[in-house]
Amino acid sequence: MEVAKVLHMNEGIGKASYAKNSLFQQKVILMTKSIRDEAIYALYRSLSPEAICIADLGCSSGPNTFLTISELIKTIYEESKINGQKQSPEFQVFLNDLPGNDFNTIFRSLPALYEDLRKHMGDGFGTNCFVAGVAGSFYNRLFPSNSVHFVHSSFSLHWLSRVPHGIENNKGNIQVASTSPQDVVEAYYEQYERDFVNFLKLRSIELVKGGRMVLTVMGRNNEDRFSKASCYILEPMVMALNELIAEGSIEEEKVAAFNIPVYYPSPAEVKYIVEKEGSFAIDVLKTSEIHMDSSNEYNVTQCMRAFIEPLVVNHFGDELNMDQVFHKCGEIFDNIIAKEKTTSINVVVSLTKTN
Repeated sequence: MEVAKVLHMNEGIGKASYAKNSLFQQKVILMTKSIRDEAIYALYRSLSPEAICIADLGCSSGPNTFLTISELIKTIYEESKINGQKQSPEFQVFLNDLPGNDFNTIFRSLPALYEDLRKHMGDGFGTNCFVAGVAGSFYNRLFPSNSVHFVHSSFSLHWLSRVPHGIENNKGNIQVASTSPQDVVEAYYEQYERDFVNFLKLRSIELVKGGRMVLTVMGRNNEDRFSKASCYILEPMVMALNELIAEGSIEEEKVAAFNIPVYYPSPAEVKYIVEKEGSFAIDVLKTSEIHMDSSNEYNVTQCMRAFIEPLVVNHFGDELNMDQVFHKCGEIFDNIIAKEKTTSINVVVSLTKTN
């Protein structure tokens, strides 16, 4: 699987699109607002740039794409007013995702962003904000050296750059699970460490000294790599595929060859890798928890479908009926949450570039 070519959220605004099924991610973005606000405040106070360059990595498309950006711009605008400045800084905004991302929907939404900013900051503000799309993997260079002030990423860095090598014996699973052999577990972690170290090195080149990053990732709150909190969202897919094998609808070998390039880190793992790479100081490192149940305002199965369906289609082609697969996933998830508490853990880290 060539992740950079295949991975993207379901596009458009249809029933299975990411735009219609990203309320869960929105809730996490809102939960971490205070951490972002403090980071952007600190950056503005220490550097006082006339123009602020902000990059959102893994921006996807839909209502969440501009949520963080508009909040950060409004925060700086209010701070500049408090400081008695006649005019707020200019803003260069880069929205990054893989080439398969639905950038067309993003660009069609730009007028609504500018209108929202004008309502908050006055009619002249639309000329102070410049938005561009940047297609490419954040495991590669994206921006010129020392050009970015603030990097944000939410629900993206648990994706690996590739499916790890040497996990052919991860049968019955599509990620790290309690039944995964130890060498599979280690292969996933080692791929995550390589990717995160690389990500930090590249961003340290692109950020100005004193630049900030706030990163939120699906993760765990302990060192149990098989925690239900990190594995639950894909567990119904594993069970649905195994049911289809039992029914004779799909070959076991085909399922055995399907592994998802994701890893859910703990705070301790994040801390270890940041300190190992050495370019950033940790200002905040914490977890947040969201309880999932059938009464939630978001449909967990549709949320899963919005991000995993392109990978399933790429691997299985026409062998699977997607509506049938995700109907099974929905039934399985409802049975799971009826029996046990289902929780999502998110790790958020705020960083400052130190060298």
